[in-house]
Amino acid sequence: MTMQINSVQTQPIDGQKPGTSGLRKKTHVFQAPHFLENFIQSIWLGIGGAAGKTLVLGGDGRHFNAEAAQVVLRMAAAEGVARVIVGQNALLSTPAASNLIRKRKADGGIILSASHNPGGPDGDFGVKYNTANGGPAPESVTSTIYDATRTLSEYRIAVAQDVDLSVIGETRLGEMVVDVVDPVTDYAELMAELFDFDAMRAMIAGGFTLRFDAMHAITGPYAKAILEGTLGAPEGSVINAVPLPDFGGGHPDPNPIWAKPLVDEMMGPDAPDFGAASDGDGDRNMIVGRGIYVTPSDSLAAIAANATCAPAYAGGLKGVARSMPTSRALDRVAEKLGLPCYETPTGWKFFGNLLDDGRATLCGEESAGTGSDHVREKDGLWAVLMWLNILAKRQISVKALLEDHWASYGRNYYSRHDYEGVDAAAANALVDDLRAQLGDLPGTQAAGLTIESADDFAYDDPVDGSRSEGQGLRFGFTNGARLVLRLSGTGTEGATLRVYLEQLAEDYDRDPQEALADVIAAAEALAQIKSRTGRDAPDVIT
Repeated sequence: MTMQINSVQTQPIDGQKPGTSGLRKKTHVFQAPHFLENFIQSIWLGIGGAAGKTLVLGGDGRHFNAEAAQVVLRMAAAEGVARVIVGQNALLSTPAASNLIRKRKADGGIILSASHNPGGPDGDFGVKYNTANGGPAPESVTSTIYDATRTLSEYRIAVAQDVDLSVIGETRLGEMVVDVVDPVTDYAELMAELFDFDAMRAMIAGGFTLRFDAMHAITGPYAKAILEGTLGAPEGSVINAVPLPDFGGGHPDPNPIWAKPLVDEMMGPDAPDFGAASDGDGDRNMIVGRGIYVTPSDSLAAIAANATCAPAYAGGLKGVARSMPTSRALDRVAEKLGLPCYETPTGWKFFGNLLDDGRATLCGEESAGTGSDHVREKDGLWAVLMWLNILAKRQISVKALLEDHWASYGRNYYSRHDYEGVDAAAANALVDDLRAQLGDLPGTQAAGLTIESADDFAYDDPVDGSRSEGQGLRFGFTNGARLVLRLSGTGTEGATLRVYLEQLAEDYDRDPQEALADVIAAAEALAQIKSRTGRDAPDVIT
């Protein structure tokens, strides 16, 4: 089939450097002339060309998802891509896309999502390239893509009508095969292989109640199919299940702030036994028990301690890994179980080498991301199912399991304070000035706490030898407390300063903010956040 290919003259557009997980901007920025096309053409250049390759394509359904998918298809056809496997209606959760890349042995994939960022015309949009292992492109690839954005002079795009992505099956765009697949089927089959669905079904049939808030994001169809369909949870157990372009006007970030209605329900007198939520593209999770919120760091540690409850992990874990800002609760489990424990920079791409090399089975980040070697992305629904599997096997409540865990390992009281939309120059100056003092701080005091160590975290990858520097400022105190400060790479306006606070204690029934009061004071004494940013308090505390 002959198809007209246009070569469109363009010029580099500033601000197309991918962050920790692809390129994210305001939606209207991606909709501007040439912006999306420039970045897609730069991906082709950054991966050494896409001719003859098989790619996976899908997104979280946010505003501009459908239109962007058609642009990617026309540009893929123009580039000579052999086949694109695309989720029906251009929908795929990020972990489902990772699974498809791996299962179909694709060369890579393009995921259209800004993850947990708000959607809609005034919200955010994003594009991420994943490699053949199913994981986010490593820095070596994203750097090459960025280099291409700075020299690009033209892009190629086919002249064609939109492909009907509502019908499952194969069609063609020129010579390129467009294979539209059900977005849920392959992922649901994988989950059935990993977990003991019979035990979960029996628990639910016995009266166990749950509530899953899909936040009008991509996991709604997945959760309906698995939790209500396969596992037999009553209809209505999954709420906000229909993906909407603006996520129903909500903020699809599963934390106690943005999923407050679920948390309020779980703290009420008629709470279900188990509550959970997932984010915009399905890679994050929140776990809540009746009367208790589970921090992502505690969730990761509890999963590691109980992973053998699930059939796929019954033989034990090869190792575990956490991002540097994540609490050291996981380290304590790893030490007791005799497992290697790796500390990496923030960004799931840093776990890829460890998973591919068989060094780690379980990975997690404090920002509500948990996953295993079943895919190369964090996986929100996987974490929910793992918790259900553990509860079914141990016949225990969420609260009882956590209290048992803390009694065995101690409690790492932990919190993250986010200062969002901070003036970028002020935020960078704050971090730069504090970085310049690191060598002089050990042995001094901050708000009564003695600083034992202070450094700017750098990571040497044990698999490929690559080094990543400037990954966050770490402060250790003689009483075992820890403080981390870093600037986030997932925002689209200004800067987000994240402050991570941690204190190990043997007791486990205090309010985290009270338990962390001394560390909070030390953070202010060291960084002078109030005077330097003009903020009296964090925007979000999790």
